[in-house]
Amino acid sequence: MMRKRTVALLVIAMMVLSSVLTLAFTSLPGIARNAVNGQGLLAALSGGGLSDQQQSKLSAAAKLIESNYYQDVDSNKLVDGAINGMMEALGDPYSSYMAPETATQFSESIAGSFTGIGAEVSQEDGNVVIVSPIKGSPAEKAGLRPKDIIVSINGESLAGVDLNDAVNKIRGKKGTTATLEIKRSGSSNTLDFKIVRDDIDVETVTSRMTDDKIGVITVTQFSMNTAERFDAEVKKLEGEGMKGLVIDVRNNPGGVLSVVIDMAEQFVPNGKLIVQVEDKAGKRDETKSKGKGVKYPIAVVTNGGSASASEILAGALKQSAGATLYGETTYGKGTVQTSMDNIFNDGSLIKITIAKWLTPNGDWIHKKGIKPDVKIAPPDYFTVTPINKEKTLKYDMNNSDIKSAQIMLDGLGYTVDRKDGYFDRDTETAVKSFQTKQKLKVTGAIDEKTATALEVALVEHIQDPQYDVQINKAIAGVEKQISTTKTP
Repeated sequence: MMRKRTVALLVIAMMVLSSVLTLAFTSLPGIARNAVNGQGLLAALSGGGLSDQQQSKLSAAAKLIESNYYQDVDSNKLVDGAINGMMEALGDPYSSYMAPETATQFSESIAGSFTGIGAEVSQEDGNVVIVSPIKGSPAEKAGLRPKDIIVSINGESLAGVDLNDAVNKIRGKKGTTATLEIKRSGSSNTLDFKIVRDDIDVETVTSRMTDDKIGVITVTQFSMNTAERFDAEVKKLEGEGMKGLVIDVRNNPGGVLSVVIDMAEQFVPNGKLIVQVEDKAGKRDETKSKGKGVKYPIAVVTNGGSASASEILAGALKQSAGATLYGETTYGKGTVQTSMDNIFNDGSLIKITIAKWLTPNGDWIHKKGIKPDVKIAPPDYFTVTPINKEKTLKYDMNNSDIKSAQIMLDGLGYTVDRKDGYFDRDTETAVKSFQTKQKLKVTGAIDEKTATALEVALVEHIQDPQYDVQINKAIAGVEKQISTTKTP
């Protein structure tokens, strides 16, 4: 997905979220504080939940390793491995053990703030690439641009470095300096940027108003500060005379349960259900709204990346607030996790599934998702694969990179008679037209500069609201509801 809000991995913790989640902050009975301090595997894992035979088995394995392994053994690693194994044995992708560093990043992502340079990054062909600097961040102020390749950080090369490890090297304490060596398209030499790390607030809510007074609010995840920000944007739009609202939760992986409940309560009338949570014994806890509801129509736009808390919001507004869903079927994640960092004293934590959630009507959408009322697929260029820039593409060649280029050219309005990967004369003419507009050398062939320019132009095109067919269809639907309501 080429869209800014979907390609990105924040230079914080987004890449450590191994799964989408609805996170409930709860206190579970029977969880005791146990030390993991290098006293051995048995000491760390005994003390409840295991039979004598099971403890003996773990102890025997630990002693066997410590006595016979050909190198010295770090007992902490054995403990971490054992706990990891326990979580993996559940067969649940949403339950996991996180070592201290990963746990810190996870907690920061939920909090919605972190310390760093403030950029979104991805990994392409083994390179760490800037997707976009966060607005107002040190990275933006320093002049980092999308598609910049981070060659090194403080003199340490990032070539072939795992993205998680690279992010850990880029992040750091507030006030410290990160010297980034950047390779930028169009520049023969690398560029050095000295960026002072600072506190970064991740903006999870943005809004705009159409000329016809339809508010559009985009929610990228449900962090601890999202409900407050969402409420502020709703009130601002209402103050500007909003007649209807479109809520965009496409590619929103979820977040904190209490946050999405607070957000849904603004629209669900008093006494109506927002969500039901069912524990392992089948006991259901119903959450009913204490809100008043609203008089204007609401639409929610979803896709296959709308998961967990996003699905709770969509289900609640559809079934209890009369909202219309537009777009594509949601991800289908109907379980609730809790994050527990109080059972160890080393900063690590366990995230574990504790219940399943149901829509107000009692539907469990797990692995099924929620179908939209109005199905709208995005154009093919929204999900086009980036072009491999190692080879120049030219007339009479045929491969998947040419197909990607043809899809991009077509999406940008250039005439191509095919999108099957064969580089014909019409494709060559379209490339020449693009190169002319971009003031590139007009060759009709797609070299690295042309391929990069194509991708940048497409991202800008996708980010332009006038080309967002799913949102625009939802806006039109809300406008029709307003018009129909006014008609005697």
